[in-house]
Amino acid sequence: HLPPPAQEAEDPEHPFALDVNLTGARSLLHLLDTTTSRGGSARLRAWFLQPVLDAAQIQTRQAMVREILPLATFRDHLALAGALVARDPDARWEEERLLAWLQQQPGQASMLGWVVCLGLLAATNITLVSLYALGLLPAWWSLSFPLYLLLYLYKHGAAHGLFVDAYQLEQALHHLRAVLLYLETRRYSATPRLAALCAPFWQAARRPSLALRRIARIAGAAGVQQSNILGMVVNALLPWDLYFAHRLNQYKAEIKTDLPVWLDTWYELEALNALANFGYLHPDYVFPDIQAGNATPLQPVVQACALGHPLLPEEARVCNDFTFARLGEVVLITGSNMSGKSTFLRTLGINLCLAYAGAPVPATAMQTTPLRLFTCIKVSDSVTDGISYFYAEVRRLKALLHALEAPEPVPLCFLIDEIFRGTNNRERLVGSRSYIRALASGHGVGLISTHDLELVTLAETLPSLHNAHFREEVQDGRMVFDYHLRPGPCPTTNALKIMQMEGLPVDVHG
Repeated sequence: HLPPPAQEAEDPEHPFALDVNLTGARSLLHLLDTTTSRGGSARLRAWFLQPVLDAAQIQTRQAMVREILPLATFRDHLALAGALVARDPDARWEEERLLAWLQQQPGQASMLGWVVCLGLLAATNITLVSLYALGLLPAWWSLSFPLYLLLYLYKHGAAHGLFVDAYQLEQALHHLRAVLLYLETRRYSATPRLAALCAPFWQAARRPSLALRRIARIAGAAGVQQSNILGMVVNALLPWDLYFAHRLNQYKAEIKTDLPVWLDTWYELEALNALANFGYLHPDYVFPDIQAGNATPLQPVVQACALGHPLLPEEARVCNDFTFARLGEVVLITGSNMSGKSTFLRTLGINLCLAYAGAPVPATAMQTTPLRLFTCIKVSDSVTDGISYFYAEVRRLKALLHALEAPEPVPLCFLIDEIFRGTNNRERLVGSRSYIRALASGHGVGLISTHDLELVTLAETLPSLHNAHFREEVQDGRMVFDYHLRPGPCPTTNALKIMQMEGLPVDVHG
């Protein structure tokens, strides 16, 4: 019953996004994304799709999420304040367009000289008119006033659009008012990490409340420009529009440095709140232990206890223990159709994404070092591009091998489902053996699922290759799967059984 996710362009070349249920309808981000701002949603997506694979940064984000996790009122209040922005269709452009607009406005330092000069002339005019009215001086104002008008008309173009610009900026800040003022006035004494993150709101000299007051004053004064008669009279006496155009330019220079920091902090908070809300709703999930450095006998690459898929209902979820003990290790998973091979590959992949984003995972314990992720699970052909399924799979596996061989300090974790399924048995077997040998000598770890039981014999010649399997039983004429991962090659197959059970003509004797 969640609202549909925002439509985002999918990158078919992304190393893992499409394969591990990260994006799209009924995906992990669809479930997690409670952000109300476009920038907050983009920040959350980036943490999953372009993770920073640095153990210290991940640990810091975990600490922030842990601190925010029990603050349900804070998260709800910020979400409500953000919703006031998001529900206004006129406000949705503000974030990107406003920043671009501020950057495009050059400072006009030269206007200050004109404002001072015209201000002095205006004061001179008023003085001379007053002295003339008292009969103390002749009509010398008839000389200074035309000079003032001439100079003002020469420069008045610099104040063109003053009211529109001031109103635009005031409206942008008004849309963000609830968010900015809440973050400025909230007390942070019991949450030191949150206090440090929100320091630009409550600790800086230029706080949001001050910014809101200043722009309101400028916008109010600029309103004179909307009245032709009153505007002409006021500007004939004083360089009103030029003065407030100068003030607006000064204010833009200030807000141009403050607003990006405020928005960036808000985006960060929204993304952190989404992860914290996920943890709050799943108190049995655990934060993975993110280890820096290479694996050792006491520190495996990945070790998980009772690891489950976060998108499966809890009552139907089957959890498994799993370990990559050292770099170079490849686990070959065999098993019958529907036994759980593909789901387990996705389970490991999606939980690594959660771990590196700083979120808790559905497990009783998990430890991992940072790993780059690359998958080959959901390969599709293309009729329009003339690409067959097999060729698409070959291209994907080639990209995976290049990623494994790349001179990157962070190892690769690869997940391959039904390797070379798009070709015949003999060629699939030959190609798979050669490809797995290349993977086993690379800088990474990985899971490969297959129906080819002939491949399990590779473990006899490749010390870094291990076999594991899922199995099934036939009870009362129906298939029963327990989805538990077991060591060793699969002892059973079920393709012919499924064909027979569905009434297809199958001659088991050939």
